[in-house]
Order: sequence, then C-alpha cells, then structure tokens
Amino acid sequence: MKIVFAISEVEDLVKTGGLADVGKALPLALSEMGHEVVIVLPYYQAIAREYQLADACPPQTLFAESQVYHYRLKELHWHGIQVYFVDYPEYFDRDGLYSNAYEAYKDNGERFSFFCGAVLSALQAISWQPDVIHCHDWHTAMLPYLMAYDRSGFFSDSKTVFTIHNAAFQGVNKLEDIPFLRHHPGILSQVHGGYINMLQSGIEFAHKVTTVSPNYAQELLTDLGSHGLHDRLVSRRSDMSGILNGCDYSQWDPATDPYLPENYSADNLLAKKTCKLTLQEKSGLPQNADVPLIGMVCRLTEQKGFGYLIPILDDLMSHNLQIVIVGTGDPKVCMDLGEFAQSHPAQFAFINGFSTEHAHLVEAGADFFLMPSQFEPCGLNQMYSLAYGTIPIVRAVGGLKDTVIDLKDDANGATGFVFSAPSSSALLSCIRRALLFYYEHPVAFREMQLRGMATRFTWQAAADSYATLYQSMSGEYRA
Repeated sequence: MKIVFAISEVEDLVKTGGLADVGKALPLALSEMGHEVVIVLPYYQAIAREYQLADACPPQTLFAESQVYHYRLKELHWHGIQVYFVDYPEYFDRDGLYSNAYEAYKDNGERFSFFCGAVLSALQAISWQPDVIHCHDWHTAMLPYLMAYDRSGFFSDSKTVFTIHNAAFQGVNKLEDIPFLRHHPGILSQVHGGYINMLQSGIEFAHKVTTVSPNYAQELLTDLGSHGLHDRLVSRRSDMSGILNGCDYSQWDPATDPYLPENYSADNLLAKKTCKLTLQEKSGLPQNADVPLIGMVCRLTEQKGFGYLIPILDDLMSHNLQIVIVGTGDPKVCMDLGEFAQSHPAQFAFINGFSTEHAHLVEAGADFFLMPSQFEPCGLNQMYSLAYGTIPIVRAVGGLKDTVIDLKDDANGATGFVFSAPSSSALLSCIRRALLFYYEHPVAFREMQLRGMATRFTWQAAADSYATLYQSMSGEYRA
C-alpha cells in the first residue's frame, strides 16, 4: 500500500515528546513490511539548520480568502523512506515547534491548518496518490476535513486514519484567527461559539479513528475519560480502535545501553546493582544496594499523578526506602518536590531538569518505577522499566493497564503493581504492597523482574495491526 504519514514531529529529525517516537518507528516498521511510505512534516528552523535540502518540485501556491501562500517542498531520503518538508518560513522558521518557551504561538491554529492544506497540495504536486493518509493529533486533524471537500478527484480512492495520541490537547482556536479556514466551504459546521475544535473535526471526518492503546480507546468512550468529546467519539464507535504503541528496544536495552556504568541482561543481573549505586551517588543519596529505590522520570504535571503522590510523601518517609524523581514542568510541583528533597536528603532526591543519561540511569538503577497517572494514553516508561528489570507501580489507566499485570491478578504472570482508585490512599497502599514484596519475597521479586525483561511490545506488532486496518478500508467510503 501507499501510505502517507502527516505528522508534526519525527524522532531524529525534530522532537518534543512521544509523538515523535511514533513518527519514526511506525513508518519504518511499515516500510520493512514492504509498504511504500512517505512522511510529510513542517520544515522547522531546527531541521533547516541541520539539513540543507533540495526542492522536490517547483514552488507551490495555495490560496485562501485574501491570502496567498507561496511555499516550497523540500525532500530527504531517510532510512529508506522519502520525507517531505513543507517550507513556509513565516510559520515554521521559529525557535520552537509549538511555543516560545512556555507560551504557545497564538497562530498555531492557522499554522497547522495551512500545513494540512499544504500536505494535500504537495502530494498532488509530486503526483503521489496515497491509499491512506495517516494523521496524528490535533496538528493534522483538519486534513480529513479538507480532503472531504477536495474537488480535484485526486484523492477519490484515498482514505484517512486519524490517531489520537492525547485527547487532552484538542487544538481549540477562534475561526477569525485562522485565515486559511475562515471562508472554507462547510467550515461553519465546525464552529461552536466562534471556535473550532480541531481534534473534534478529525474525529468527525476521518474514515477510521485510532488511539495508542486498547484501554485508552475504551476510556475515551466514557463521560469521565473523553475529555469532553464523549458524544462525538461515541458516534464513531464502530470506526474506532486502540492499537498499542511499541517500544524501540534498540534504544532501550540494558545489555547495550551506552548510558549505563555497566551493562546487564536477564542472564546476569549483577550489574544492575552497580547502576543502582551509581544512581544513588549521582542523585546525592546514601549508597545502599539493599534499600528499595523508587524512580520516576516524567513531565511534572497534574496528569502524571503528583496530586496523588505529594500528599503521601511524609507517609512514605516512614518506610526504609529511597525515591528519585527527575523532570521539569509545573513550577508549583517543582517547588514542592525541591523543598521536600531539602528536608529529607537521605531518602528523597529531586533533579529539576532532564537528560537522556539520567533517564536511562533511573530505569536501570531503580528497583521500582512509579507512574501514578491521572490518565496515560499509552505510556512508554513502563515498557522501558520492564525491559530493565525495574518493576512498574502504575495506576490502571490507558496503556498502563494494557501492559502491566498486577500480582493480585496473576501471581505466576505478574510484572508489576497496579492500583485503580484516583486517590493518594490507593497509591500509598499499592507502594506498601510493593515494598512488602521486595523485603519478604526476594526470590519471587527476582522472578518478576525476569518476567518483565522477557516481555516485549514491538513496533512490528503495532505495524501489523495498522496494516490490517488500512487494508480493511479498501473499498470503504464515508458519506
């Protein structure tokens, strides 16, 4: 099949988060299966600095309202895949992808609506007729809408798949701030109180809608878990599915990880103790291989469960344990964690920042990895933790529920500890269960580590599921 990935970031080219991981791994896995895949993304300043690229075709022009957009299409042959970049400096020659520091660009709705139109224009310019255009998150959500109104006939046999990576981010913008869409046929049907919800439009117009884990797909169909999109999502229930993201084990393998002081594997876990001692030293904690160490690496936001964790930190300090938290984000969370670290230097460390080396060291050196999220569409750190023999402690939401098996549910197949209630008391109880298991059942603890290390969530499996979805759409047409 001929597949286009319309996406706003791709790992190794430009990245702000997990969306970029999918933008790289899934196209590569589909390409390895024999599908013809191209990627289209904006020509950001960061990419232009890294690559001096040739034009793929003559300069192109798009018209909207009274505005004329002259853009270029750059091309790069990358890992056997053709990548095209929409070069429109006024919108994409900026320091950030979506924001300047912490403030989102006020014209993001216009920038990415134009990008969606430019993807369709560019495919026609290079005469590349896709079977499927796979769109990702709100940045490309208007593409299915634009394709539905395309009258060229070029896309008459093309289908769209829209993947929701995080429904909390919806691309809500005033129509008056989007010249590219302001006078588009049918646009008023997408306007509510003067605003467009781009994610909602993607859900409505795409032929198929997917999310990044089966359980998150189910959560999105509930009032509580739908982020206000319940009615729209339920109306597309029959066209909606959850496909679990994979993990890039070439980058996350304790046997080959270049960031570790000593490598280890399931056949020989001795060096995991070296990683633990190094993590304690670098985090300013007393070095003690026997004390259970809980690690956490994430954005410091309410979504990640700090509302559950911070109220019980004093209770946790009554136990013989250590905690290391690494991340940046909400200034209030940073302040609370920093103050707690100062008052409990022998048990609690907070690193306000992020480095790849420290992230890998936490995965390798900790005994447990904590993810008490409010919601978690897929999650990757629990997959990394399993691969590193670091037992996850997670809340039963989204992809965390799909990937971690609790001891109470399957004693012989358990890979971690899971709690359900959105409360500090439930989290505290779960952590205490894990600590008791560590101290009282060392043999079973080691067996759980090894089960986790044998668990695999591959991009090949995800690509198989997406390929099946793409092929199921052959001959299907939405009214």
